[in-house]
Amino acid sequence: MLKHFGFSIAFSVVCLGLAAYWGFAHHPEAGVQAMITALTLTAILAVMEVSLSFDNAVVNASVLRGWNHFWKMIFLTVGILIAVFGMRLIFPIVIVAMTADMGMLEVVNMALNDPKNYSERLIAHHAEIAAFGGSFLLLVFLNFFLDEGKDTHWFRWLERRLAHLANVPAMSVFLALITLLVMAAYVEEAKRLVVVMAGIWGIVIYIGVQVLGHLLGGEPEVDEQGNAIAHDSNGAATGVIKAGLGGFIYLEVLDASFSFDGVIGAFAITSDVVIIMLGLAIGAMFVRSMTIYLVDKGTLDAYIYLEHGAHYAIGALAFIMIASGTGLHVPEVVTGLIGVAFIVWAVIASIQYNKRLEQS
Repeated sequence: MLKHFGFSIAFSVVCLGLAAYWGFAHHPEAGVQAMITALTLTAILAVMEVSLSFDNAVVNASVLRGWNHFWKMIFLTVGILIAVFGMRLIFPIVIVAMTADMGMLEVVNMALNDPKNYSERLIAHHAEIAAFGGSFLLLVFLNFFLDEGKDTHWFRWLERRLAHLANVPAMSVFLALITLLVMAAYVEEAKRLVVVMAGIWGIVIYIGVQVLGHLLGGEPEVDEQGNAIAHDSNGAATGVIKAGLGGFIYLEVLDASFSFDGVIGAFAITSDVVIIMLGLAIGAMFVRSMTIYLVDKGTLDAYIYLEHGAHYAIGALAFIMIASGTGLHVPEVVTGLIGVAFIVWAVIASIQYNKRLEQS
């Protein structure tokens, strides 16, 4: 266990130390009380991030299990830097800078010295963020089930019908666009075009990542050691780098889509951007360690419906994000519990399946 989560624990200690220092020395009401508050909020945000992204870890594992040690370490190191500083710090700043016609340094100054104004400006564009992230996650959900080659079904009555729809060309994109148009109908008219464009970009990015993955070697095959090996058109091995690079980009975009909800939700807990970054960073690190743990332990193979549960949770999150973009508020606790519930349900169903298999 320590092998998989040791780095996350050390990372958490560092982040909590930074949070304590920030509260003690830089908070407007600097002191011991502010330090305790900062530590508490950081811990709450970390737990929230893990609960919101547990299904993300399962889906990550389904992609990552075909990678070698090198790409797993890239996922944990370079990937976490992108996840923490790119998506949970820089990306929100870029959104505010672009929409408020401000310079990056001005926005950073605002985030540090006027966090309330910063959070209000960011939340004002929640509909566009929700449309982008929701559309991307919806395609992740749909393309898992709209697969005619999929022969393992959890809810047979539903999944067989969805698999049959895979015969219709671009069915997942069609459903995603219909969902986006329905969402746009409930968005205020002034924002409608921007929201639709954001959703379309979510769809384009998803398809673009798939195209890139195909160009870089397609779906990786797995050897006896569990390493991904891409092949060229002649069947010659091209190594794991191409397959790993395509998968790495896919996982980073997937993580970005998950992070949108967490970043926006974090401002309901605190407007301190430093505490938000540290808390979400701890959560993101544990989610990545959890991914490696699931891969190394062969959990997806042991629990046959776990991947199904994760994708149902992603589908639920996608619809919640899209609904939230219309103004419907769904508490982050509810979102997190839905994801955890699907995962637990899938594990229980998998255990029952394994028992039936042993008895037959």
